[in-house]
Amino acid sequence: MHEEWQLQGGAAELYQRYLVPAVTAGWAADLTGRAGLRPGERVLDVACGTGVVARAAAGHVGPGGRVAGLDLNPAMLAVARSLPGGQEHGICWLRASALALPLQDAGLDVVLCQLGLQFFPDRPAALAEMHRVLVPGGRISLSVFGAIEHNPATLALAEALDRHLGPGASQTKRAEHELADPALLRRLASEAGFRGVSVATATRLIRFSSPADYVRIQLSATPLASQAGEPGSPLAAALAGDVAAALEPYCTAGGLAFPQEALILMAHTD
Repeated sequence: MHEEWQLQGGAAELYQRYLVPAVTAGWAADLTGRAGLRPGERVLDVACGTGVVARAAAGHVGPGGRVAGLDLNPAMLAVARSLPGGQEHGICWLRASALALPLQDAGLDVVLCQLGLQFFPDRPAALAEMHRVLVPGGRISLSVFGAIEHNPATLALAEALDRHLGPGASQTKRAEHELADPALLRRLASEAGFRGVSVATATRLIRFSSPADYVRIQLSATPLASQAGEPGSPLAAALAGDVAAALEPYCTAGGLAFPQEALILMAHTD
């Protein structure tokens, strides 16, 4: 999916099956809605993963528009190509780095990037590339996760990983929140040449059937799959126990329901 957020084989399918409906589909609807996409526009979804944002964008721009989804991860792109809503909308799937977009200058109306910029090894270069491919007056709409302290499930899992695997074991999860500074986001976008930069904070309620279910999915459908062992292992049980205790205030009769915060950046070219 992202430069430093990679999944192999079946993990990408599990990501699509569990995390897209629970987490990223709602954020995709929010992001594409904020972008104000219009029929006929040309759109690029950077770090598209399994394509949830690209498919949402295609619904907005209609048959007269064009949508491309770009990602570095072949497993995620394979899932994206296999899903409904791609071929019929004419979405083009590209395997490439966000640091070197294989697209001409000033050829797009909108660039979208959902929950990916924080993972890029060179964020200024990625933003400069996004700026390069946009027409004058083109728009960018991207999101990153907010502070980990405002995302209780991630914080609970990160602390459990450090507790059971040692300091630093949670780096993969904490990295998801490395751009949770609105001032830094605004500066990065401005230095890349964007104008009219704004950053809004948004919160969505995320649901899983239980804390154990949340941990199981994190250990099978994210990069933690290669770090923390099988979901049914003693380590997984210990992690689930710690997370369940930390998230007890968010357990309801209908299951686990916790807030998740993101920052949404909007800007345009000259």
